[in-house]
Amino acid sequence: MQVILLERVAKLGQMGEVVKVKEGYARNFLLPQGKALRASEANVKAFEAQKVQLEARNADSKAEADKIAASLDGETFVVIRSASDAGALYGSVTTRDAADAATDAGFSVDRKQVVLGAPIKYLGLHDVTVVLHPEVNATITLNVARSNEEAELQAQGKSIQDLAAEADAEAEFEIAELFDDIGSASDDDGDSED
Repeated sequence: MQVILLERVAKLGQMGEVVKVKEGYARNFLLPQGKALRASEANVKAFEAQKVQLEARNADSKAEADKIAASLDGETFVVIRSASDAGALYGSVTTRDAADAATDAGFSVDRKQVVLGAPIKYLGLHDVTVVLHPEVNATITLNVARSNEEAELQAQGKSIQDLAAEADAEAEFEIAELFDDIGSASDDDGDSED
């Protein structure tokens, strides 16, 4: 099926282009969302008549998206989740969680605008793309942690594995000191018997 794009569609084309798509994609997504029209002669003439208005509307929405992207780009949002000692989450962080975290911070982000490169299944800092307009993207960082204190440590650049290794090393050092103290105490006892 041939359709005329009414706006830029990722991996498909620019506004005004006539492209060939599968019937189901056109019928179930492009046409109901108002992103395209069937490419009939009447629709081509109607599009040409509306082209200036559509371009103006697209420019306005892009300008608004640029303003939002300028304030949103580079922001970090904390998501608190339960996880194992190794840092594996019990579940995963979804696009809805990312959108909720941004919305709680005062930004208007819908879960459909959030794009995860891969499922977030571990604690740490994760970059996430937010598509505000077909031509405007912003990148945010999700700080996934078990508590706010842990999130602050991760923000300083320490990973959960580093913290666990430091705690283990500290415990081993305390045990070694304890054995050294016991050893020196027994040496003192042995010297008095001689």
